[in-house]
Amino acid sequence: MARSQVLIVLTITLLAVMAFADDVVVLTPENFDEEVGQDRYALVEFFTPWCGHCQRLAPDYERLASSFKNTETVLIAKVDCTEFGDLCTKYDVTGYPTIHWFPKDSMQSRKYEGKRTAEDLADFVNAEADTNVKLAFVPSHVVVLTSETFDEVVLDETKDVLVEFYAPWCGHCKKFAPIYEKLASVFKLDKDIVIANVDVDQHKDLSEKYGVKKIPTVKFFSKENKEGELYEGEREIDDVIEFVNEKCGISRDSEGQLTSEAGVIESLEELVKEFVTAANDEKKKILTKIEDEVSKLTGRAAGYGKIYVKAAKSIIKKGAGYTTKEIERIDGMLEMSISPEKADEFIIKKNILSTFSS
Repeated sequence: MARSQVLIVLTITLLAVMAFADDVVVLTPENFDEEVGQDRYALVEFFTPWCGHCQRLAPDYERLASSFKNTETVLIAKVDCTEFGDLCTKYDVTGYPTIHWFPKDSMQSRKYEGKRTAEDLADFVNAEADTNVKLAFVPSHVVVLTSETFDEVVLDETKDVLVEFYAPWCGHCKKFAPIYEKLASVFKLDKDIVIANVDVDQHKDLSEKYGVKKIPTVKFFSKENKEGELYEGEREIDDVIEFVNEKCGISRDSEGQLTSEAGVIESLEELVKEFVTAANDEKKKILTKIEDEVSKLTGRAAGYGKIYVKAAKSIIKKGAGYTTKEIERIDGMLEMSISPEKADEFIIKKNILSTFSS
């Protein structure tokens, strides 16, 4: 396949993925009573991010929410019990995931006892709410590779690529599939990170070339190393997310949100501390040291380093109060309706500015 064709396929896939944002309504103690118990039915999942069963349910639950998002009489929602334990205790949640069904105009729920698949959940909601909603097709976030497209995607030196070598009949592969799909959704906004897979039954030449002896085998092809590095960690969502974060120089959580560590460069920590506590006439000298250190950075870190330099220059020019005012401005922007990409930019800038205000 020609390079232009591969780029078109990747572009179409990305656009399709972005069209299916997370349609599950996130509930908190502040909005629970406003969303549940109103003039509509509600299906609520009580979960924790670390729970393996919750991780496997996530793609099906998101598909369910995407299917019912335009149905005014039904709400598909979730509560994170690590953050809102009291709310989960109120509804007698003792295991995860626990799914409750709330009738219209009622805060009295009953526990869902059926199978946790998108199909079974949809059948249950349709029966209880007297609706006839068909499950939506949610495009995969995973890029499917073939012998023809492998080199174009994986050997692209502008991309970090994680590849799963699998077979359709493999039980371990089937178990890993929803976790791998979730992983792809976590990093869907990162254009230089590709989560891909290849069917070794269909493309034996690739399994032989890359020394695949067992399945699933997961290999990481960084921008700098296209020989491929074997992933040897656990096949659980938190473990693979941590691996990709570390290798790609990013920091996302299991919901795909940037963490407070995103953009923060450890090697600049001491210099920033010196800068913050230094007298005004000493700040310029420390700025020069920061610039020297930033010049050594590569990849994503080099871009983050530029934000450090710009922040330090603004503080020298506008005074120490600059960071507080700029963080407040960013918080205001994040509350507005902005694109996920722009939100990422603001979060990274806020994280870096916060190191100057510590």
